[in-house]
Order: sequence, then structure tokens, then C-alpha cells
Amino acid sequence: MHRFSKKVSMTVVKRLPKYYQYLTDLLLNDIEKISSRELASLMGLTASQIRQDLNSFGGYGQQGYGYNVLELREAIKEILGLDSDYTCIIIGSGNMGHAIANYERFKREGVMLIGAFDVDPLRVGTVVGNVVVKHMDELEGFVKNNEIDICILCVPRGVGQQVATTVTNLGIKGILNFSPLDLDLPDDVVVENVNITDSLFTLTYLLKEVTDPE
Repeated sequence: MHRFSKKVSMTVVKRLPKYYQYLTDLLLNDIEKISSRELASLMGLTASQIRQDLNSFGGYGQQGYGYNVLELREAIKEILGLDSDYTCIIIGSGNMGHAIANYERFKREGVMLIGAFDVDPLRVGTVVGNVVVKHMDELEGFVKNNEIDICILCVPRGVGQQVATTVTNLGIKGILNFSPLDLDLPDDVVVENVNITDSLFTLTYLLKEVTDPE
């Protein structure tokens, strides 16, 4: 089993999903082996960077042969923890929460949505993904009766910290945070922030640099 080392930079860790996706695409196209140079060309990296990244987890591939695509994909799948199944809930079933609940890729990769929660009476009782939205008043009982690995947070900024604190106090250790704020939580809680507005602003900056150079 491959263990994550804190010595591995987050820059490398954040590239792993990209490796996983490209290797999956290669398998779908019946490509069984690939060189570091070919993989680097596909991913917009250098062959040296590919080798350095993979060496962070023990190294793969053989000189003169390259990488066995299936073996490398399965190794990265294990490193990412995708060889296990996870249960998740969504809090906030508005437009963002509804879209995420219906994203089939999560289910294919073993992340199963088993609950959704909201405070809006117009949303409670509706169906998102394959679950019925429950009122937040039912959250504590639901979490106590079900083993939940991940909470996907899609609530307004003003209540994000409060809700995140509530779910961590209930024992949930992983939060995928779509709320536009930085959460203050214990060190043993893992938070991944997804801020679409930040990405949009980065895009507009880069677009300005391209279209309006000084």
C-alpha cells in the first residue's frame, strides 16, 4: 500500500488527479504503455517532472519501456484513496448542491451520496441525485446513524463556518467546501476549498494580460 508522506509537496499531490484522468483516457483508447516524454507532452509537463512526481511515491516504469498504463493508473488510484468507497452528504441543495448531487462521476469513483440537507422549506422533500432532501434539524440523527466520510458544503458564506463546525463536531473528517470562505477547523479535519469565483477572477486577469498587454 502506498502511504502519503507529508514530505510530498501539495503541488505534486494536486497533479495526481490529472495523472489519473489522463491514464484513464489512455486505457479507454487501448494504449497499454507510454513513455515519460509522451505522457509529459499530453499533460503539458516535462519528462523530468513526470519522473520526479512519480518518484515521490516510489517511482514507476522501466528504462527503455516506459510506464505500463494500467499498472500506473491503479497505483495512482490507490495513492488517491480511490480504491476505497466513501459516503458523503451535501448540505445546501440550491443550484450548486443540486448540480453536484447529479454529477455521475462521483458515484463511478466510489463516492456515494447518501444524504442531502437544507433549511429552505421549498427544498426540503425534493429529490437531488438519488436522495430526498432532509431538514437540517435531522442532520445530527442522520450522521449518528450512518457512517459519513465527506460533507460537501454548498451553503452561503454567512453560515458556512457554523455549519462546518457542526458537521466536524459530529465526527465528519472530510469537507469539500464550495462556500466562499476559509474555514477555521481542527487540524484533523481535511478541507478542500473549491472557489469558482476565485477561478473566474484568475481567468479574467489572465485574459486581460493576453488581450490588453502594456
